[in-house]
Amino acid sequence: MSASRPTVHWIYAHPQENSFNARLFRDGVEALSRDHDVEITDLYAQRFDPVLAAQDLGEPHGREGNVVDLMGEAFAAGQLPADVIEEQRKLGAADLVVLQFPLWWYGPPAILKGWFDRVLTNGFAYGPVDAQTGLPLRYGEGLLAGRRALVIVTAGEDDRSIGERGISGDLDSLMFPLTHGTLWYTGIEPLDLHVVHDADGIDAAGIDHESARLVERLSGLGDESPSHPYRRLRDGDYHGTRALRADLLPGRTDLGIHRVTVE
Repeated sequence: MSASRPTVHWIYAHPQENSFNARLFRDGVEALSRDHDVEITDLYAQRFDPVLAAQDLGEPHGREGNVVDLMGEAFAAGQLPADVIEEQRKLGAADLVVLQFPLWWYGPPAILKGWFDRVLTNGFAYGPVDAQTGLPLRYGEGLLAGRRALVIVTAGEDDRSIGERGISGDLDSLMFPLTHGTLWYTGIEPLDLHVVHDADGIDAAGIDHESARLVERLSGLGDESPSHPYRRLRDGDYHGTRALRADLLPGRTDLGIHRVTVE
């Protein structure tokens, strides 16, 4: 991570050069570049291959073993493909990670999921059991700890239909596999989501408004913290099990139980 200007790794997943997402991407990168060093991963423009395959598992190709272990061995031996090594370099140098994508079928585009599959390898993004705590280096303690992430997602629905009681489900819950199961798992602290609702029908004035709203959000990220951060595995809330202790929020089973309230 940079010792002078903060470094940002902006990972962008949208296939159209003239889309609403592309406008947000350009304006956001331009705004951050004024006082950050910004590195870009434009997944569609780079034609990033999202398919985890034999070349990701080290040499010789086709050897047997657990995929997680093989990828860890390939990382340690410097045998990962060049495109994965480059993405790990950019991510490893970042203080802030920005993930931008449209909501498709209640999740990110497949190309972004494939980026996670190939780039977040054992030994790079998460690690073994910590000798002092006896706990695995995950859920706040992953090997990418010390970084924060802003997830920018555009949704075609309004904030009621994709809200807490909406027919499409709550967006924070829909993003749980990303914010908790991917980012927090590897130690990256996710900030509150930046959501654009009704993105499919937005007009020119709305596009200008959303661009300005994003730039304003980006300008204050240095002082921002998540409003309801996730619980750390090491803090004892899951002591003796991987389920939340029975005395904490008894009777609740929603995904919100894995967050703490900041006083």
